[in-house]
Amino acid sequence: MRYISTRGQAPALNFEDVLLAGLASDGGLYVPENLPRFTVEEIASWAGLPYHELAFRVMRPFVAGSIADADFKAILEDTYGAFAHGAVAPLRQLDGNEWVLELFHGPTLAFKDFALQLLGRLLDHVLTKRGERVVIMGATSGDTGSAAIEGCRRCENVDIFILHPHQRVSEVQRRQMTTILGENIHNIAIEGNFDDCQEMVKASFADQGFLKGTRLVAVNSINWARIMAQIVYYFHAAIQLGAPHRSVAFSVPTGNFGDIFAGYLARNMGLPVNQLIVATNRNDILHRFMSGNRYDKDTLHPTLSPSMDIMVSSNFERLLFDLHGRNGAAVAALLDTFKTTGKLAVEDDRWTEARRLFDSLAVDDEATCRTIAEVYGQCGELLDPHTAIGVRAARECRRSLAIPMVILGTAHPVKFPEAVEKAGVAQAPALPAHLADLFQRPERCTVLANDLKAVQGFVGQHGNRGKPL
Repeated sequence: MRYISTRGQAPALNFEDVLLAGLASDGGLYVPENLPRFTVEEIASWAGLPYHELAFRVMRPFVAGSIADADFKAILEDTYGAFAHGAVAPLRQLDGNEWVLELFHGPTLAFKDFALQLLGRLLDHVLTKRGERVVIMGATSGDTGSAAIEGCRRCENVDIFILHPHQRVSEVQRRQMTTILGENIHNIAIEGNFDDCQEMVKASFADQGFLKGTRLVAVNSINWARIMAQIVYYFHAAIQLGAPHRSVAFSVPTGNFGDIFAGYLARNMGLPVNQLIVATNRNDILHRFMSGNRYDKDTLHPTLSPSMDIMVSSNFERLLFDLHGRNGAAVAALLDTFKTTGKLAVEDDRWTEARRLFDSLAVDDEATCRTIAEVYGQCGELLDPHTAIGVRAARECRRSLAIPMVILGTAHPVKFPEAVEKAGVAQAPALPAHLADLFQRPERCTVLANDLKAVQGFVGQHGNRGKPL
């Protein structure tokens, strides 16, 4: 399997090199040169497989030639064997043909664990084989940081630096990052918003001279391995509900477009996905594009669903690449215009093509709390605010009641007690046993100004700088 850049100017790489590269050298994102496609018979034969075995079958084409089958199987079994539920990603029914896919049974109680627990193990495998050490630098709006730290904390070949917006993540989210005190773990609170953090990470990948020789590795969803791992649970849910002999629809809470792009890829790989709903909060750049072909920067607003408080969606570039016939030059020109003007639109026929699959809805905090209360009153299920946005979007945008609707349950409600309390439905749930003492654990975090040189200076000072193993 070879991977190419969405901007067309970077060399094609194999999986191992893409894993370590993250962002392409031309500023683009890597995607497979050719997407594998499974037959109806193949997908049907996967019914009843344990999650790690299904994951092997779905992801094997993406790592072929880089990781031996036996090694990859062992990595997957170790990754998903650590989840707290035997089904790994169980489905819970809310209504007659409406389901929540619970993606919060991993160590940090969020869907990011599916990719980042795997990513940490893949990095250790590849870096050990190569005898290399790297610096991970990532930005988080809440959940990616804790999942990345948890996934990489035991990696012997990694120093990890996670940037989060100061005082703009929930307390549980912050503490899940700042209470892990390994020598190779560094939390940085930036006096700005998530987009500021993300821009610093992108700028650092573009010019890595401050590291004096060490390479940066991405853990954000710009890293292809993140997307690859998320494709699996679309197959997992759909097969349980009758695929490939039955179509399935998905509603996906998303800010950075990575999670829903994985669903788009699952469809293109042969899964019968009838509809994908972009569910977002007041920061609605994706909804504005899907509903009106306007991808324009706007003011970022703090909300009760902070993981989606994002102004610019990094993975949207991967969809643009497909909408433009995989023409990297066209995508690069479009994004250059966006960088200059803060505005982007595509030709009507390309937008119409996207609308054949995608619908969208923006849900404000008031409607989010109403939905939490509504679902709790209907069936006793307590939702986190992001999942509640997914439910609201599903109920308002659904094309067919005959097709099963799956809402991605992206986080455990315990991570967002403020939203649960504002919904007035129940006392916030207790932390699970492995996090019961979270509020008593000591924290370590460095607050830095919204200044790229200050951040790069900190990383350069505290990183391993590529010292040999």
